[in-house]
Amino acid sequence: MPAIDVAGEFETIQRLLKPLAHPEWARGLADDVAVLPSRPGFDLVLTKDAIIEGVHFLPDDPLDTVAQKLLRVNLSDLAAKGAEPFGYLLACHWSERCGWPEREAFADGLRRDQALFDIALLGGDTVRTPGPASFSATMMGWAPTGAVVSRAGARPGDLVFVTGTLGDGWLGLQATQGLLSLEPERLQALTAAYRTPMPRLDFASVVHAMATASADVSDGLLADTAHIATASGAAIVLDLEVLPLSAAGQAWLDGRVDPQAALELLATGGDDYEIVLTAPAGMEEALRREAEKRHLRLTRVGRVVEGRGLSVRYIGATLVPTRSGWTHD
Repeated sequence: MPAIDVAGEFETIQRLLKPLAHPEWARGLADDVAVLPSRPGFDLVLTKDAIIEGVHFLPDDPLDTVAQKLLRVNLSDLAAKGAEPFGYLLACHWSERCGWPEREAFADGLRRDQALFDIALLGGDTVRTPGPASFSATMMGWAPTGAVVSRAGARPGDLVFVTGTLGDGWLGLQATQGLLSLEPERLQALTAAYRTPMPRLDFASVVHAMATASADVSDGLLADTAHIATASGAAIVLDLEVLPLSAAGQAWLDGRVDPQAALELLATGGDDYEIVLTAPAGMEEALRREAEKRHLRLTRVGRVVEGRGLSVRYIGATLVPTRSGWTHD
């Protein structure tokens, strides 16, 4: 038999799925959301992510945190577009391990986050599967008509910012697998960051008002910033040494013999669910004020320049990262 040619994720989107997409509402499948004209004065913004046991969560992860992670990875996409969520559709593919107590735990996780983020379940489907458990959600939100921030608006002269800290999602995965030697409170913080990341919905209105382009950091800072550069037809230069780290992330970095390689891992590991955005240089002070109001860390990590693609520097020297980030193939 001839070998089967399995294309990568983005090639599959470009070659097979883009021709099927709505010519306007689906944004050419080049963004994380679709945008439909709907409520007067607002666009309906939609996004969909799935999580699979053994790929996006571990087989022994509590199902209440699995449910929370499912909602939060989708809410993160809306936050990065400057949209306000209101509801979601849900699909559950229950494996053999998902008995009634596990399903109750899953529903409890949904219930807690619905209250926290003021959203509601709108419908969906549940089935049983002999394979690993998997879940998907279609999250919906509102944004003022014509104002949904895309990946395609970055322009030379813009600065690049990221919210929060990076690397905790990847480190949290290592922590849950017992692969890190850190103090217990550090390990606990990293595990929480991996299992229940916090979407930056409190910053969505700022993204809407000030960003020229944005994306959530789900695949890793390098990969998601590269998506912005590609969609914008511009070049972005990132400075690796200014990567914002949590106390646990800094403690881990302090124990590495090669800080450059370690920072590359943190910048490409994914699962951070922060927002990377571009904005005109003149907006920096206003952005920082808004971040301070929300007690949110905001770090300038690079700039947009003439050209194409992503360049990464470490203490002034350009480097070629060994990987760009998480892929879904």
